[in-house]
Amino acid sequence: MKLNDLLKGINILSVNGDLNIDINNIAYDSRKVKENTLFICIKGFNSDGHKYIESAIEKGAKAFLVQEDINIEGYTFIKVEDTRASMANVADNFYNNPSKELGVIGVTGTNGKTSITTFLSEILSSNNKKVGLVGTIKIFDGDKEVESSSTTPESIDLQKHFRTMIDNGCDYCAMEVSSHSLVLNRVDETEFKLGIFTNLTPEHLDFHKDLEDYRNAKEKLFYKTTTANIINIDDEGGAKIYENIKSLSTPCYTYGIDNKADFMAKNIKIDARGVSYTLVTPTYEEEIFVPVPGKFTVYNTLAVIAACYMLNISKEIVKESLGKTKGVAGRFETITNDKGISVIVDYAHTPDALEKALNSARQHCKGKLWCIFGCGGDRDAGKRPLMAKAAEQFADLVIVTQDNPRTEDPNKIEADILTGFSRMEDVGVIPDREEAIKFTIENAVENDVIVIAGKGHENYQIIGDKTLHFSDQEVAEAYLTKK
Repeated sequence: MKLNDLLKGINILSVNGDLNIDINNIAYDSRKVKENTLFICIKGFNSDGHKYIESAIEKGAKAFLVQEDINIEGYTFIKVEDTRASMANVADNFYNNPSKELGVIGVTGTNGKTSITTFLSEILSSNNKKVGLVGTIKIFDGDKEVESSSTTPESIDLQKHFRTMIDNGCDYCAMEVSSHSLVLNRVDETEFKLGIFTNLTPEHLDFHKDLEDYRNAKEKLFYKTTTANIINIDDEGGAKIYENIKSLSTPCYTYGIDNKADFMAKNIKIDARGVSYTLVTPTYEEEIFVPVPGKFTVYNTLAVIAACYMLNISKEIVKESLGKTKGVAGRFETITNDKGISVIVDYAHTPDALEKALNSARQHCKGKLWCIFGCGGDRDAGKRPLMAKAAEQFADLVIVTQDNPRTEDPNKIEADILTGFSRMEDVGVIPDREEAIKFTIENAVENDVIVIAGKGHENYQIIGDKTLHFSDQEVAEAYLTKK
C-alpha cells in the first residue's frame, strides 16, 4: 500500500521525505518492525517510541509517524499532533476498514462484560453465525484462540484481528470495550453495530480522575454505533448516559429490573441451580432459565436478549442457548466436591462486584459464608478499604490474602485493606494465597460457602517482576480432594 493511502483522513502538520513509497507493514513496537514498515512513535506512560527510531531503521522501517520535529535523510517523517490517535486511522486504512464488514457488538461497563460477550457468542453461534471474540480472557478470530493481554488491544492489533475474523468467515465480533481503550483511541475508527452498557462502579480511578471522568469515558462508545444502544437503566451511571444519548440518531433501548425499561425481568427466582424469570420485551413475554446463579445473571442476560432482539434472533434460539450455557470460567464458577461445602471462584475485584458475588452466594448458603480476597498492587489503592467493607458487610468470615502484588510491597497493600474493617474478630490474614485457600477449605464445615474472589480466570500471580503459575481453581480442587 502507498504511504499516501495509509494517511487518508489524518491531519498532517508537516512532512519530511517521500509519501509515494510502498508500505508493507505498520508497527508501534520496534520489535515488530520489518522491511518497508511505517513505524508509529507512541509516547506512552512508561516509554517513548521516538527513542526507538534508530532501532526501527536497522530493521527496515522506511517511514515514521511522529509528534516531534525529526528529519533523517532517506526516510520519511510525518508529524501529527497525536500519534496514538492517528494510529487508529492508519490501522483502519491499512486493513481496509474491516469493522464496516463485520457486525461488531461493543460491551462496556465495570462488571459483566465477559459474561455478556460470552452469552452473545453462544447464541449467535446457535443461530449458525460465526462469531469472533475480543475480551479480558481471550481473543478468538474464528479459527484459533489466543490469550488476551488486555481487555481491548491497541488499534493496530484490533484492526488486524477484525480483518482476520473476516478472512475466517466471521459474521460478528462480540467485544469488551474498556474505558482505557476509549480514552486512548484504541477503538477510534471502529464502527460498532450495537453498544451495550452494563453498570458503573468505582474502578480504574488511578487512571480516571474521578467517577464522572470514568463514566464520560464509557459514554464515548455510544457515539460510535449504527444500529442501537442498549443501556442498564437501573444503574445510576447508565441513567445519566441514557439522558445524554437518547436523542442521538442511533436508537437507544433500556433494560432493567427496578425501573420501567424496554426489556425487563419480573417474577425472579434465584437458587443454587441458577435464575429464572419472566422476560418482558416490547412485543412478547417469555419464561427464561439460566443455570448461572446470581442477580447479576438477570442483568447480563437482559442485555444479551435486548441485543439479540435488535439482531432479529428468534426467541426460541435465545431461550434454548441461555438454558444450556455453562457460564464463563472464573465468573461465579462452582468447584464441585463431596465435602458438602460450596466453593465459588469469582473475578470480583471491585467493591461492587464483591458485594454482588457475596450476595449471590448468600442466597443458597445454609451455613457460614467465607470470603477470601486481596487487592492488586500498582493499581487503584482507594478501593482497598472499600473491598474490606464489602467483605465485612456481606460475609461471615473473611481471609485477607495476596492477589497480584506486582511491584508494590504486599504489606502496604494488606495494611490499606485492613483500614476498611470496623472490627477484626472475624477477619484473618494469610498472605500466601495457596495457604489461605487451604486453611479455609480445611476449616469450613458442611453447608458453608466459600467465595474465592479477585482472580477468576487468571492462571498466574504477578509477584515483583515475575509471573508465576497460580490458579484458584486448581488449588481449591487439590485441597477439596484431599482426605
